[in-house]
Amino acid sequence: MKIAVLPGDGIGPEVTKEALRVLDALSLPGLTLFEGDIGAIAYKRHGHPLPAETLEMARAADAVLFGAVGDPSCDTLERHLRPEQAILGLRKELDLFANLRPAKVFDGLEELSPLAPEQAAGFDLLIVRELTGDVYFGDKGERVNDAGEREGWDMMSYSVSEVRRIAAIAWNAAKTRGGRVTSVDKANVLETSRIWRETVLEYAAEQGANIALDHMYVDNAAMQLVTGPSQFDVIVTGNLFGDILSDLASAAVGSIGLLPSASMGSRQTEHGTFGLYEPIHGSAPDIAGQGKANPMATVLSAAMMLRHSFGLEAEAARIEAAVAKALADGIRGGDLGGSHGCEAIGSAIIERL
Repeated sequence: MKIAVLPGDGIGPEVTKEALRVLDALSLPGLTLFEGDIGAIAYKRHGHPLPAETLEMARAADAVLFGAVGDPSCDTLERHLRPEQAILGLRKELDLFANLRPAKVFDGLEELSPLAPEQAAGFDLLIVRELTGDVYFGDKGERVNDAGEREGWDMMSYSVSEVRRIAAIAWNAAKTRGGRVTSVDKANVLETSRIWRETVLEYAAEQGANIALDHMYVDNAAMQLVTGPSQFDVIVTGNLFGDILSDLASAAVGSIGLLPSASMGSRQTEHGTFGLYEPIHGSAPDIAGQGKANPMATVLSAAMMLRHSFGLEAEAARIEAAVAKALADGIRGGDLGGSHGCEAIGSAIIERL
């Protein structure tokens, strides 16, 4: 089992270190780790945020464990040299078209959610976000309009095949959860969303009635996530809408430091499906190197890696149970109003394995 470890910038190395300690405590046989540079640290060392050797390391691995990228000192660089282009480049080059973002309010943390306690208690959903299309990867540029003003433009588009393959991911996920899919679009305004909705409907008809499907405009979905989250099981949506809704979901659970993610494609290895696993938070340069970061999202991302890329369900469940037990026992970082540091949280999780 080959894992490419890409800690990245800011708090990335700190939280990744704790995830690796948890994996080491499981004593998994045949586990081989390779570490590479990515993001701002890669630019400073190699002149590019995604060096060729890092990309090749990721391609040769069975999975990638990713920390975070971002450094204010790189904000003035040309777009293609900025740290965030590294993760976009990995997604594109490795064809990681499906982003899985589970969001659940852990028992005992209901009071930390901005939602009412009874709503927070029912918050348990999975957002399946298409990851390699939409405005993030469409043609873009700047021009001068007829009035002589500068204006920017970004192209949003989805093909039928792109929508079908992300729908398949959502359907498979729903089979292991509550059997419900909500497709989120803006079909009343956008032609792209009209194609999206028609394609999802066609796919659902082919699959039969084993999965319940409903549709929701993205603005209504944002409202419903706040007012009635228990109605959702699996949400499938495009890149832009998924980015926004998953961050909204992170606020609802109490902290962005608790949410893992998986970016998957169709490539199969001898162990399972290749994927890239990362916390959804950023590099948090304001607390980098201070031992204050909460590593739970990265640890839970490692659990997702064991489940999806290596088929190690029991080991993944052990990690998730240990994190839940640590939270129930009052182990909390500063993001949750506690005083436990990064290493202390990692140790607490290991003790509860």
